Amino acid sequence: MTRAEDGGERIGAAELAYRAIRKRIFSGRYAENERVTEAEFAESLAMSRTPVREAVKRLILEGLLTREAGPGLRVVGLGADEIEQIFAMRLLLESYAARRAAGFASAEERATLADLALQMQAHVPPRNDADYEAITEANRAFHQLILTAARSPRLEAMLSLVVNLGLVSLTFKSYDEAAIRRSAAHHREIADAILAGDPDWAGAAMQTHLHAATAAARRNFGS
Repeated sequence: MTRAEDGGERIGAAELAYRAIRKRIFSGRYAENERVTEAEFAESLAMSRTPVREAVKRLILEGLLTREAGPGLRVVGLGADEIEQIFAMRLLLESYAARRAAGFASAEERATLADLALQMQAHVPPRNDADYEAITEANRAFHQLILTAARSPRLEAMLSLVVNLGLVSLTFKSYDEAAIRRSAAHHREIADAILAGDPDWAGAAMQTHLHAATAAARRNFGS
């Protein structure tokens, strides 16, 4: 195991490589359409190829990298139409997931969702990169837990191909204070609806949340 630099959390080498490469993509260190290789990643991170290879697989699934001919990789840029498609599919699939979660989530899962919503609110308004990262991670865990609580492996598999974590992170960073407060409030309402076991409320709250996220993406990434 390897100790991460932030917070003393113990994580595996593949997870550490994944976080480091993803952070560099988000920060612009690797530009859109830049060509890179696993060997270059491994050398820059002072790691072996094995954990880097695992990290690259995850980043390809998230849509942040794409495989080129031979050993090459390319940093992916998202066009306006692709962004529109991502949010349209999320709107359909995640609202359904929220409805199912309201019916199938365990008491522990409902409590964890409420806690994650509070974690997001604790970092609002974000004042630095650490706050943005904390919000992004709480958001990722929140939406993933809803998928788990929906008790539908097929739905979970479909959404894993749709959700682009890089786009989610960049969307958060484009929000003004009012928008990010609204997003945090949406998460709290979704958690409340699932806690109450109300599928209609949960689905509607998720739709409201994703409509707002879609509007933000259109404003900031062009549509």
